[in-house]
Amino acid sequence: MRKWILIFIAVVGVGISAEAQEEKNAIGLRLGDSDGFGTEVSYQRYLTEKNRLEIDLGWRSSKNFDAFRLTGLYQWVWNIDGGFNWYAGPGAGIAQVDFDDVAPGFDDSETYVYLAGDIGIEYDFDFPLLLSLDFRPEFGFSDNLDDDIDFDIALGVRYQF
Repeated sequence: MRKWILIFIAVVGVGISAEAQEEKNAIGLRLGDSDGFGTEVSYQRYLTEKNRLEIDLGWRSSKNFDAFRLTGLYQWVWNIDGGFNWYAGPGAGIAQVDFDDVAPGFDDSETYVYLAGDIGIEYDFDFPLLLSLDFRPEFGFSDNLDDDIDFDIALGVRYQF
């Protein structure tokens, strides 16, 4: 009886260990952006082997405005060869922008939402480094911004764990 209990514990332990190895996380930076918004802290969480969630937090402080944004994306991942993959998916986000004073007493801050798409390529090295290059069109719903469409191109550098 002891032998069967030990075998059961070993099988369950191997199954849990194998499942834990399949789940990947990655954290790093997403560098770029066509409108100069800048760097984002990026976190990826694999849901299965072929899809994942990505959450990016960006902020910017300049002489003309202060801003932050939070983007969430769902991505499908397809393997091309070895560690070389491509991915695509939809997403959405929220942003808050505070422009320099336009006129005394005028509230120049704004919070808005946007929809995004994402398509890119990545290379997953044998050591825990993931490099990616992606294109993210964003469609904002804002009252004060002149351009509600942004074409974001960025290089991602992430550590996998």
